[in-house]
Amino acid sequence: MTNRFSSLATLAVAIAVASAVVAAQQKVPMAPFGPVAPTGLANRPLPKLPMEFDTGEGQRIRVTAFVTGLENPWTVAWLPDGSMLVTERPGRLRLVRNGKLDPTPVAGAPAARNIGISGEPGAVHGYMDVVLHPSFASNQLVYLAYTKPLDEKRQTTAIARGRWNGSALVDTKDIFVGAEGNGVARLAFGRDGMLYVTTAGNGGQDGNSQGGKVLRLKDDGTVPPDNPFVGKAGYKPEVYTLGHRSSLGLAVHPGTGQMWLNENGPNGGDEINILKPGANYGWPLVSYGRTYPGPWQVERPGHAGFEPPVVLWIPSIAVSGMTFYTGDRLPKWKGDVFVGALRTGEIPGTGHVERILFNEKMEELRRESLLVELRQRIRDVKQGPDGLLYVVTDQNPGAVLRIEPAS
Repeated sequence: MTNRFSSLATLAVAIAVASAVVAAQQKVPMAPFGPVAPTGLANRPLPKLPMEFDTGEGQRIRVTAFVTGLENPWTVAWLPDGSMLVTERPGRLRLVRNGKLDPTPVAGAPAARNIGISGEPGAVHGYMDVVLHPSFASNQLVYLAYTKPLDEKRQTTAIARGRWNGSALVDTKDIFVGAEGNGVARLAFGRDGMLYVTTAGNGGQDGNSQGGKVLRLKDDGTVPPDNPFVGKAGYKPEVYTLGHRSSLGLAVHPGTGQMWLNENGPNGGDEINILKPGANYGWPLVSYGRTYPGPWQVERPGHAGFEPPVVLWIPSIAVSGMTFYTGDRLPKWKGDVFVGALRTGEIPGTGHVERILFNEKMEELRRESLLVELRQRIRDVKQGPDGLLYVVTDQNPGAVLRIEPAS
């Protein structure tokens, strides 16, 4: 009898302790897409620059403000004369010449619809990527991804192509108009001369949907005949890979020529993937992330049966632009991959630049978080023609920052 009462008492204590733990857990307010984000680190202005930082490889760097006064800039592209094109999400293409921002937006660019910047800080709308044709020196062609209005309430995403005349775009026209609701984010020309296009939206496993895919197009927007799904029932011919969520980074590996892509998971499960024609990367059937309210995206997180990532983030860092560093100005980083981060662990004000070191087989060895102290949303990171790194902050006011050796 004594043992029975003792067991009951132990059980009662355990239940009381468990109840106390549950009762002590805070009730987190929820928004339509998940927990309401905390604001303790959010909306910090860019600190006074230049600033110097020590880094993990023993390479001290200086960060300077190359261009300021931008409104939610998205990316940059360099013209052969050293000038820089900058896209702003509200729908402006800007020109930076000799380090100075032209106060007048570039003429001849398409009209875009700006939606969601204030209400949805992670949304991808307005002006997005801008890239030059591989033969720009002879044809002066510029490609721009943007949100295209269809009517007063509906919009889609499109790719416009125009010819640069030295100060403006001329003969601008759409070469690709996506299905309604599918977001185009990144553009990149491959070694094969084809234009690779990432799309967001639902339908990652539906071959007849453009959403959640990488598309492969000719430079005029038509479909190459050697695309993996050309002539196959149940697939749009422009589809190159499928099973992606929201892909905001796209870069060609300088050695192999393979196209590398990064994509956002939900709450956890951000990835870097190497694209293979016709491959399926699993979203939403597989993921290493949780849904925003807390439960796992799938019952057993993983990538069984689908192409696995080469780099994984748990928690998410909200991956954005990506580049391979091949320059000599920052020699201890040569060969490393750099990825922009918009926020870490679902906490605003924790954006940074992530550096990833690989071995000769492109297997990850270590990674480092850079510029955390700036408290900025990092939308893109690019290597400039001068061999330095340039970082785009998705803020208003936003900036293009330059990373250079401290001495």
